[in-house]
Amino acid sequence: MFARKIRVEYEDHSNRIPCPLKWLDSFSMRNFTNASVFDDTIPVSDGGMEIGTRVPLEQLRNAMEDWFRRKNYLPKDSKLILEETS
Repeated sequence: MFARKIRVEYEDHSNRIPCPLKWLDSFSMRNFTNASVFDDTIPVSDGGMEIGTRVPLEQLRNAMEDWFRRKNYLPKDSKLILEETS
């Protein structure tokens, strides 16, 4: 189910910072989107998640960025970066 590994970072003043596990847990535990496709996500470490093959990366990034901004985790001028790793 969790066949893909992704790196989740945010850019703040030209620095890339791994998203804390607390943020990733908050997103994964709270199904605020009512999109079952995000059920196939599991945080594994600061900046690390595993996701299923059906999870669209750009849609996940948008949903996570929205959630992190609502929780005041993500600084205003920062952007979220998701990248698949090997």
